[in-house]
Amino acid sequence: MNIYEVISGYLEEGKTGIMATVIKRKGSAPRKVGAKMFVGAEGKTYGTIGGGRLEALAREEALTIIDQGITRILTVKMEARNVEEGSMLCGGNVEVLLEPVAPKHREMYQQIKTSVEAGEPGIIITCFGLDGFAKMFMKADRTALGDRPAEDAVNKYFKFLYAEDPVVLYDVLVEPMPRVAQLYILGAGHVAQFVSKIAKMVGFRVTVIDDREEFANGQRFPEADEIKCGDFIEALNCFAFTGNEYIVIMTRDHAQDAEVLEASIRKSAKYIGMIGSRKKVETVKDSLRQRGYDENKLRGIHAPIGISIQAETPEEIAVSIMAELIAARNRA
Repeated sequence: MNIYEVISGYLEEGKTGIMATVIKRKGSAPRKVGAKMFVGAEGKTYGTIGGGRLEALAREEALTIIDQGITRILTVKMEARNVEEGSMLCGGNVEVLLEPVAPKHREMYQQIKTSVEAGEPGIIITCFGLDGFAKMFMKADRTALGDRPAEDAVNKYFKFLYAEDPVVLYDVLVEPMPRVAQLYILGAGHVAQFVSKIAKMVGFRVTVIDDREEFANGQRFPEADEIKCGDFIEALNCFAFTGNEYIVIMTRDHAQDAEVLEASIRKSAKYIGMIGSRKKVETVKDSLRQRGYDENKLRGIHAPIGISIQAETPEEIAVSIMAELIAARNRA
């Protein structure tokens, strides 16, 4: 979920809310620093900071300050000793920042939403100390919206533009823009349909590529961000790769899979996987070895694709594939 899309929608309609963000955790807390939940003025919630009693407490506290324009830090100890004592058995402690989402920041939230969708770098800076609440968004070119801090503060925070995770500097939360992982699905068959659906559910940006119009279309892939109908390799070469892309190869033909795999390993991708039997995979790899491709390069190919769950149906195979992609995305 792009939570900033939800917030932009609320502000466009003149409604407000509270953003809840995990700013500190200790022990086995359910979500890491930066996890977010938005609480609308009517009490509806979007996103998650861990579920259960934690979210219930955050929502309850948010509704008590929703019209006050103030921040509050909610500290929750999740240390119930047994089931009878309560539902929070994780054993960790969590601090959650509750901050107002106000109309004066409408333009800023709109720009954040746009940047998230486009995969553009930027940083969100939230000040919540004794000096009062302030929030700003700064793009890579230092264009800023919101409450711009002093220039020395801008320089201090700008170094986190490409950081992997949010950081808390005393009473300032600095968040690099969430990076949306780009997934290229090469082949638009039955398994691809379910891979696309699950990928969108778990936050990937999905591009489907196939050379058949009857397969590569919006009716079969309504959730896809982009659909390209044409030659596989030509289509793949149209995209710029940064090293954070994922490629799943499942064309209708073994020879075509091999050609697409060869084109893919020339890219700077984070993950490359190919569907097929072990015999097919080894045959394709042997062909690439004979053409001089480095063994380390071939070892990085996820093939046969997916984790082993004895999958048989297209739906089960898609779950297996997406489990492996999620693991690759979450791996440091």
